[in-house]
Amino acid sequence: MIKSKRKFPSLPYFWSLIDFSLPSLNPYKGKIARAQNIADIVKVAKKRVPKVVFDYVEGSAVEEVSYRRQRECWDRVEINSKVLRDVSNIDTSEMILGKNVDLPIFFSPTGYTRLMHHVGEPAVANVAAKKNLIYGLSTMGTTSPAELAAAVSNSRRWFQLYVMKNREDSLSVIKQAKDSGFEALILTVDTPVAGLRYRDNRNGLTIPPRIRLNTVLAIARKPVWWLNLFTTGKLEFAAFRGWNKPLSELASVIFDPSTTFADIKWLKSVWDGPIIVKGIQSVEDAKEVAKLGVAGIILSNHGGRQFDRGPVPLEILPDVVKAVGKKVEIYIDGAIMSGLDALAAIALGAKAVFIGRAYLYGIMADGEAGVEKVIELMRREFVNGMALSGSRNLKEVRATGAKIRS
Repeated sequence: MIKSKRKFPSLPYFWSLIDFSLPSLNPYKGKIARAQNIADIVKVAKKRVPKVVFDYVEGSAVEEVSYRRQRECWDRVEINSKVLRDVSNIDTSEMILGKNVDLPIFFSPTGYTRLMHHVGEPAVANVAAKKNLIYGLSTMGTTSPAELAAAVSNSRRWFQLYVMKNREDSLSVIKQAKDSGFEALILTVDTPVAGLRYRDNRNGLTIPPRIRLNTVLAIARKPVWWLNLFTTGKLEFAAFRGWNKPLSELASVIFDPSTTFADIKWLKSVWDGPIIVKGIQSVEDAKEVAKLGVAGIILSNHGGRQFDRGPVPLEILPDVVKAVGKKVEIYIDGAIMSGLDALAAIALGAKAVFIGRAYLYGIMADGEAGVEKVIELMRREFVNGMALSGSRNLKEVRATGAKIRS
């Protein structure tokens, strides 16, 4: 039997193994720094915000079947691989509407962002600016187009729009976006009526949050979040300041069930920039929208947050790319929670992807730094996946391709 030779312990070597760094006053900093994926960020986010806020981000419509199906679909993607390629230099850049971006992962428009973190939309837009990405501001945002432009003047900003019942209301917010230098409009078409959010209803979600007896306990558990809420201005929909009626009434104003393809023609007559149509869920609709001369479409079912039995966008992505990919830029969103999810979408033909929940978990966990951490994690996974599958640029990723396992 061979035995190791024992030596007297080396004190310098022993001391070199000890981490002498001082503990942070923020108990979550270390967890965020050590996070390996978005799931680690989610755990921190859940501890930092009230349950009603976390559930708003995590939840979907009705029984939340659609979101689960989307996640299951991403997990079934198999990216084709090639070996013996020189992958020492990886290029993740892409041309979007004629301009270069550094990574094809963009920030979806999301409502109520200041509910998740007191800085809100400017924190996300600033990450987009620093990383040369694109940020979409929601009509339901808690920062106005003018405020966002003033706070982060150097970001590529797209404005998300609903065609409202009163077209003059739509024109008002369009003018705000145009005057504030927004590059494109994202017309959302998958919400003719508001979806049924049972989780939010059970939690009694309101904007701003109402102080009830059970809220007192919530304040005691999340004092920092509540302090930030109370000391950073009124929480409201910035595009509808002064609205003093219930949320349900606001939704009835914003969502117009009579919207048709003709409204895209109308929108082209009042907006002279690129128009992206978000919410396409069939090849047939993709063809119809492409005929109208839009710049791009986003395959989306609102992340399962509106229609709980809607199609899974990823499943129709290859067919949509084949049908209209040469006419318009094809993007996709919904349940994208890793860099490999994003890589899978590119391999199946998408021009870029939009993330929502993923970056909201980041902002809940640590504000702007948390959002930046999310992008760093996704970029690392994206680049690593490109190298391991033998692709040096996004053109090669698409040429190598992928498949969805049955």
